[in-house]
Amino acid sequence: MQKMTERAEVTSALRIRNLSKSFGQTQALDKVSFEIRPGTIHGLLGGNGSGKSTLIKALAGVQPADHGGSFEFLGTTVSADHMTPELSRALGLRFVHQNPAVFPSMTVAENVAIGASFPTTAGKIRWKALRRHTQELLDRFEIHARAGDMVGDLRQAEQTMIAIARALQDADENAVSALVLDEPTASLPDHEVEILLDAVRRFAAAGHTIVYVSHRLDEVIQLTDDVTVLRDGRHVVTRPSEGLSESGLIELIVGHSLEKSYASAQAAPAPLGAPRLEVRNLSGGPLRDVSFDVGRGEVLGIAGLLGSGRTELLRMLFGDLDREGGTMTLDGNAVEFAEVREAMGTGVALVPEDRNREGVFQGLSVRQNLSIADLGRFTRAGRINGTRERQEVRQSINDYRIKTADDAALISSLSGGNQQKVVMARWLRRKPRLLLLDEPTQGVDVGAREDLYAAIRASLSDGMSVIAVSSDFDELAQICDRVVVLRDGCITAELRGKDITRQQMTHLVLASGKDAA
Repeated sequence: MQKMTERAEVTSALRIRNLSKSFGQTQALDKVSFEIRPGTIHGLLGGNGSGKSTLIKALAGVQPADHGGSFEFLGTTVSADHMTPELSRALGLRFVHQNPAVFPSMTVAENVAIGASFPTTAGKIRWKALRRHTQELLDRFEIHARAGDMVGDLRQAEQTMIAIARALQDADENAVSALVLDEPTASLPDHEVEILLDAVRRFAAAGHTIVYVSHRLDEVIQLTDDVTVLRDGRHVVTRPSEGLSESGLIELIVGHSLEKSYASAQAAPAPLGAPRLEVRNLSGGPLRDVSFDVGRGEVLGIAGLLGSGRTELLRMLFGDLDREGGTMTLDGNAVEFAEVREAMGTGVALVPEDRNREGVFQGLSVRQNLSIADLGRFTRAGRINGTRERQEVRQSINDYRIKTADDAALISSLSGGNQQKVVMARWLRRKPRLLLLDEPTQGVDVGAREDLYAAIRASLSDGMSVIAVSSDFDELAQICDRVVVLRDGCITAELRGKDITRQQMTHLVLASGKDAA
């Protein structure tokens, strides 16, 4: 039986009291308490493993909390261990989680209908009305998809936007009382981010309450009214956003001031000698006559919007996507990778955009995830030398500051930031000549991000070259020696030195060729 009581006086939109959640010996939440004011945008912040996602799942009723805590929503109190998805929705709560619950084998229209209901007449679905409603939503949020498209054929960012639109579709009828967004902009380029943030502001202006989770601290500062910071499962502070700086937020999140390792580091020296990679007139998919070089020890950034061909470019270089024309030369030798294995054998590595589906092996341990790309080092006569494997893996865990109870723990038990460290370490252990990074710190907290940057910088000193794609232009400005702009499958500009700024990249990826000139 669900424990609920009614309270006449409403003093907060949401009050969380003594919320705790443990997983075996791990205390994910430890007596967390704070309040959210009605009609505000409230930022929920913390590093990976701080307890943010666990709190949201408890609020949604999909992962009941331990006995003793409670939620009070607009005067109605519910025991945290009795929260259910049905009760959560009945209270007017709506969620878009970090991994949106979309159905790849269904159309966009069908996914939208699942968030509300299928329009019917006499028991028959009115498909025309559903498609019209869906297309209106897509146009409203400027999502470049059609009602009849299969969701599985869309990019991850488009799928996230559809999940958000689905959650907001009944907002005009005031059916949504509170919207919880968990990393909604993690994979979105600047243009789509602004579309989403504008929608969030309109929703709040209509009197609704929003809980906003994001690692993009500039977004949090410009968007939110208040923030709550969690660290290691405990409540650190709840305070107004006014007067907060990014450095101040970072200090609250990590518990100490954090030097910007890339900003404070000396600029990488100009590459010497012949380029590591030479690409000439590369074509295929959305790419048209793409040409560029990457020097030894250089970080080359690729700035472009969704659909520009940025991910396809990395996959083509990795032998995971066929090219229609053009040439590639690696350290002076012509290469033409027919498959990924050939690229790996030549010293090329790829950290993919979708960590959950393509980066980690969820059913395997941390040790297996770390060693799987170079098992030949531990194998003799078909048998794995487990002792040597464990020794090297444990060294990698220490070197890359991976937080895990044990190397035998399942990779799924780690936070997103630590999973990304495992993926990065797996490839850096192979000492690649060329490392391809697709959204390398997406959904990663500032502390883990600094560790990932440090690992990349250490490998650069050994001569490794990097090509990085990121929707976060601040990140490209921070880590790259040079940035090329990819627009509609073509390289349209190149930035160096002080010209590598978020503002410049934003202008160039949005401007037409005439405007950019």
